[in-house]
Amino acid sequence: MNVPTMADMMAKGKQPEVLFWVGAAGSYDDRAKKISRAFVKILHQAGVDFAVLGTEESSTGDAAKRAGNEFLFQMQAMMNVEILNGYEVKKIVTCDPHSFNTFKNEYPSLGGKYEVFHHTQFIQNLISEGRLKLDKTTFKGKRVTFHDPCYLGRANDVYESPRDLIKRLGVNLTEMKRNKATALCCGAGGAQMFKDAEKGDKEINILRTEDALETKPNIIATGCPYCKTMMTDGIKFKQKETQVIVKDIAELIAEANHL
Repeated sequence: MNVPTMADMMAKGKQPEVLFWVGAAGSYDDRAKKISRAFVKILHQAGVDFAVLGTEESSTGDAAKRAGNEFLFQMQAMMNVEILNGYEVKKIVTCDPHSFNTFKNEYPSLGGKYEVFHHTQFIQNLISEGRLKLDKTTFKGKRVTFHDPCYLGRANDVYESPRDLIKRLGVNLTEMKRNKATALCCGAGGAQMFKDAEKGDKEINILRTEDALETKPNIIATGCPYCKTMMTDGIKFKQKETQVIVKDIAELIAEANHL
C-alpha cells in the first residue's frame, strides 16, 4: 500500500492535508491492522493527501496515564509533541478513540494543539464534501448494532457520526438497550486491556456481547480497535462466530465500496 511518511513529504517540500495517527493497536495487532488498511483504502479512494509518522510514531501515553503513571505519560506525550510540531502538523485523524481523546483533551496543555478527528468524523466530512460516495447494496437489509467506544461517546459526545455512516450503508441499525450516554464499556479501556480481571462472576466484554446479541445482529459495528478485539472475543466465547461478525465502521465502508 502506498502510504507516505511525514519525512518523505518533508523531503519533497510538501505538507499533507492530514496526518493519519495509526496508534499502537493499528500498528501491531493483527485484527486492528485490518482497520488501518481499510481506512487507508478509503483515504486513497477519496483522494486525500495524507501521511503517517512511520517509525517516528510512539505511544500517545494513554495507557500509562490511565494506569496511573503520569510521569511516563508526560515523557511520551512531550516526545510526540516535539515531533508533531517539528513537522508543523495541524490536523490529525485516528481510528483509535483513546488517541483521539488524548490528543484532543490532554496534549494542548503540553504544547500540542491540533485539529483532531476520529475516523468516523473524517469519513463523514469526506461524504458531505462530495469526495466519497457509499455503495448501499453490499450490506442492504443486514441487521447491525453499534457499540459506542467510551472515549468517543461519553468522553467526547461523538455519537452521531458513526451512526450516520452505518445508516448510509442501507442496513437496519438496531440499538442495544444500553447505548450512547448509557453504553457499557467493552472492558478494555483505562488500561484494563493489559491486566488481569478482578474477581467477579462475568467478564465485562461477555456482558457487553450479551447486550449486542439481544438485538439479534448480523454485524456488530465498532469504532475502536480495542472494542473490536473485546467484542470479537465475546462472540467467540458465545460460540456465535458463524452467525455474527464484528467489524470496524472503516472495514464496513471499505467492503461496501469493494476496496
